[in-house]
Amino acid sequence: MEERDKLVCLAKLAEQAERYDDMVEFMKKLARMDVDMSAEERILFSVAFKHTIGAKRASWRIISSLEQQDTPSDKTGVMIDAYKKKVEDELRKICNEVLSVIAIHCLPLANSGENVVFFYKMKGDYYRYLAEFSAGTEKKAASDQSLMAYQHAMVVASTELSPAHQIRLGLALNFSVFFYEIMNSHERACQVAKQAIDEGNTEIKSAGEGVYKDSALMMQFLRDNLALWTSELAGGEASKDTDIDMEVRCLCLCSELVPLAKLHALKTSQYM
Repeated sequence: MEERDKLVCLAKLAEQAERYDDMVEFMKKLARMDVDMSAEERILFSVAFKHTIGAKRASWRIISSLEQQDTPSDKTGVMIDAYKKKVEDELRKICNEVLSVIAIHCLPLANSGENVVFFYKMKGDYYRYLAEFSAGTEKKAASDQSLMAYQHAMVVASTELSPAHQIRLGLALNFSVFFYEIMNSHERACQVAKQAIDEGNTEIKSAGEGVYKDSALMMQFLRDNLALWTSELAGGEASKDTDIDMEVRCLCLCSELVPLAKLHALKTSQYM
């Protein structure tokens, strides 16, 4: 068995065993072989890092919520703040690591439109994760880098992928989340989501629903977000974290993509 195939098999095994740190190491080794990743490989690469950072992002949100319950002078509040900074350092390390691998080994070798969009979208995601917990100039820099990555991915997607392609829809989904949560531009978030829905619907009707059956989940998440955000703009219910990643796995390790708001109802082994 060739080394590349061996690393893919080991990554799948690590995922099934829920040893995601090992999975990251296997996929980093594959990326450093400087190959144009297949669809299966790029998803395994994304899954590995998503699991490692997903739990830490959730931990940061919980700690931040607890921190708000204490006054700055409270000793417990001081300890919580110190612990939150520890988690932030771990988050920063993971984000910088994946961004470095993408910049050096993934994007330079990406030849297909799908891979270019996938990795620029992933770049936008991890800069967005940095912006989630950063402040001041660091937050501004991460936000700017995230915006540029998403915009580049959108430009490529508009010419290389159909409006109903699941990667293009997933990109629009996370780009709209970026506007809503990081830029606090709720109207722009709604515009991005609505445009993706409208263009996707037109393409699906033209080609037939069976052609784009794998895009149905993305379309539903876009609709859910748009309905929620429109309600909020009109004074409705509070916001929920609906960030997910873009690609439904139709490979040997099939799983679903779910937003955090639905994790209690659906179990996923892929994205957050």
